[in-house]
Amino acid sequence: MKKALVTGVTGQDGSYLAELLLEKGYEVHGVIRRSSQFNTARIDHLYQDPHDPAARLFLHYGDLTDGSRLVTLLDRVQPDEVYNLAAQSHVRVSFDEPEFTGLTTGVGSTRLLEAIRMIGLECRYYQASSSEMFGATPPPQNERTPFWPRSPYGAAKVYSYWMTRNYREAYGMFAVNGILFNHESPRRGETFVTRKISMGVANIVAGKQDFLYMGNLDAVRDWGYAPEYVEAMWRMLQVDEPSDYVVATGTAYTVRDFLQFAFDHVGLDWQQYVKFDERYLRPTEVDALIGDPSHAQEALGWTPEVLTPTLAPLMVDADLRAVGAEIELPRSMTGAVSGIAADVRV
Repeated sequence: MKKALVTGVTGQDGSYLAELLLEKGYEVHGVIRRSSQFNTARIDHLYQDPHDPAARLFLHYGDLTDGSRLVTLLDRVQPDEVYNLAAQSHVRVSFDEPEFTGLTTGVGSTRLLEAIRMIGLECRYYQASSSEMFGATPPPQNERTPFWPRSPYGAAKVYSYWMTRNYREAYGMFAVNGILFNHESPRRGETFVTRKISMGVANIVAGKQDFLYMGNLDAVRDWGYAPEYVEAMWRMLQVDEPSDYVVATGTAYTVRDFLQFAFDHVGLDWQQYVKFDERYLRPTEVDALIGDPSHAQEALGWTPEVLTPTLAPLMVDADLRAVGAEIELPRSMTGAVSGIAADVRV
């Protein structure tokens, strides 16, 4: 039985990745930060009592700011694969907490790579890189596109990217960067723009909210579906030689488009409910991120299926259920929506 260690296991990507690895027969070890309250809602459905002989998901306290803990944990678990998904991952928050973002999102990856090297662990390493590294570089962006980060988060990810490549080239480690473009789901954090929109729509329908306050509606993004993207992560560690991969849909939509897809799904005009608030603007904006996933498609056989026009209604439906709201869909939409629900994981 293969073993995998996943940092950030309680996040959106970590939860879907844990599901995928368990389905594939892995023993999964997740790293979680100590807190006075449990923050495991996304993986509670996967958890088994560790005393159960059939248990294959185990959680360990740890943090990317604690290098000695990473050494002892890796030495104890001896994983075949390590997926580093942990980070301070909110771009706007990184402007408020640039030092913390650098210590976790940036230097944290070095601590993990160095821990692997120090104990001589023979494993394959995945680094969660980000399209935010490209920043102001015009699209489409691929593995050869120059980086031009426009946030402390993007800059920290560039550091992690190059450290991963350095450990691969200097020490012969099987270490790869997955340069993932925006990927969303009903498990996305509520402060991220897509989930903020889907939750806002659900709350407006339920009568719990009157307006949705937004920042820049002209930003162009390449949005995909998170469960499909974690499949790409896994595939990167199954090939013979390590490489870096852009994971994206190759499609472009604005925040305004996402708003329209979400509000149209419940029969509302978004312009009547959305108000501008400059507090949600970034000090430096990233205008357009559109990925070219040709390398991943050719080398990994990976192709995305869920695109933004499907993704937005999917997320709205999940949040409608979460707030206990019901809508009556036009007859022409009912079949399409039920088909979506049958093919995706929330």
